Amino acid sequence: MASRIRFILNDRLVETSAPAGLLLLDFLRVSERLTGTKEGCKEGDCGACAVLIGKLAGGAVRYQPVTSCLVPLAEVHGRHVVTIEGCNLDAGLTPVQEAVVEHGGTQCGFCTPGIVVSLHGLLLDDAKGLSLEDVKYALSGHLCRCTGYRSLKDCAETLDRRFGSRLNGTGGADGVSGANLTRRVSGANLTRRVAVMASAGALPDYFTTIPERLRDLRGESHAPEPEAEPEVRIAGGTDLYVQQGGEEIPDRRVQVLNRRPALKGIRVRDGEFRVGALTTFEEFGADQQVIESIPRIGAFNHLIASWQIRNRATLSGNIVNASPIGDFTALLLALDARVMLDDGGSRRSVPLKDFYHGYKQMDLQPGELVTEVAFADPADARVNFEKVSKRTCLDIASVNSACAIRCIGDTIVDAHVSLGGVAPIPLYLHETSQALRGRSLGQEAAWDALRLSQQEIAPITDVRGSAEYKRLLARQLLIAHFVTLFPERFAVEAFYAGGLS
Repeated sequence: MASRIRFILNDRLVETSAPAGLLLLDFLRVSERLTGTKEGCKEGDCGACAVLIGKLAGGAVRYQPVTSCLVPLAEVHGRHVVTIEGCNLDAGLTPVQEAVVEHGGTQCGFCTPGIVVSLHGLLLDDAKGLSLEDVKYALSGHLCRCTGYRSLKDCAETLDRRFGSRLNGTGGADGVSGANLTRRVSGANLTRRVAVMASAGALPDYFTTIPERLRDLRGESHAPEPEAEPEVRIAGGTDLYVQQGGEEIPDRRVQVLNRRPALKGIRVRDGEFRVGALTTFEEFGADQQVIESIPRIGAFNHLIASWQIRNRATLSGNIVNASPIGDFTALLLALDARVMLDDGGSRRSVPLKDFYHGYKQMDLQPGELVTEVAFADPADARVNFEKVSKRTCLDIASVNSACAIRCIGDTIVDAHVSLGGVAPIPLYLHETSQALRGRSLGQEAAWDALRLSQQEIAPITDVRGSAEYKRLLARQLLIAHFVTLFPERFAVEAFYAGGLS
């Protein structure tokens, strides 16, 4: 008999024995008839199915917008799920809804519920404000063919004017934005933010009761037991559900890994980062220790995926998906990361650059899980990530690349370079990286690196570009690393003035 899954859905308690791997989207629309949550692409690309998931954090509830087409039902056990229906007031529109109407931010209306949900998520995030950049951050996971987004961006000024001063330091008024993701994890901040929004008529009053209700639910409810001998292990699900479909997985025995908090978290010890395998992209980019060591991680994350997807995608999921164009994998390769593997009885460590043996072939034995990702603190290195794709915030790369270089004076003492989309695996450039070490930082070393990199790659022609185009992109991205990391030493024009072809 299936385990009972219990959670708060908008303002009411739900208990169900539906399959653990059933998509939250399907449960909401079919079982609960909450059809305001729209089914669009069912791959996390369009954002039409966005909902908020809230979980207890520091005595309060932290909400995150996610695409419900990628969330297994068992994961919301003990949490608060908010659909567009749960954002509505008993009488009249919320200020978010009013702003969308005022600026003509809806036409066909299909994408509008998800957009409105994410904007409410922005109001509930104590690490962000209400600037234009914040609104763009919140909308990064949404497609809207009708509006052209201008009208939606115009909502920012209206929301900031109405609420910026009321937040009194929890956003807008002090300039906190999506570009600066230093988390304020204080339960008092979160509780106050909800109270301010509810008293201002921006949220239904029931939001103020959710922390106590979730505490009661946690006290009386046991998490669903993992199914014996699982056929499928689900982390963020951002690739798994796309590959296998939400129709197939519910009929299989699943293990929802995100119910294992021990596999989350970031700590620094003896000059080394140890990152739990289930840490999400957003959690990684919002961690203060990470920001101090990789100051541009927020900008990198913006290229890698949308806010809604970064709230789901995990480091280990990106690694074991083994995509040749895995964005976060490229960054971890440049950080010279190691993966820690555990089969329940023994543990071992494998350098990520040696982890891939061929297309979708990894040094991963049956029963093994990636439990941690480790890398030396890159605070004394210069780190960069580049990506070329048709869509900025959420798209598969044609080619991506990452680079980390550490210098003492004018000497390169360590270098790690990766490229994606140019080989059957996420590619660590062994020869290129080695050739840079010990060299004087200058045009000659850079030119040698560019030439060697072309020998190490083997791109193919596919829907994302011809082999020739990908070779050009690989060269251009490596140039971008040198120009970005060492602007005082390199200029784009200098590469071509030197005869590079």
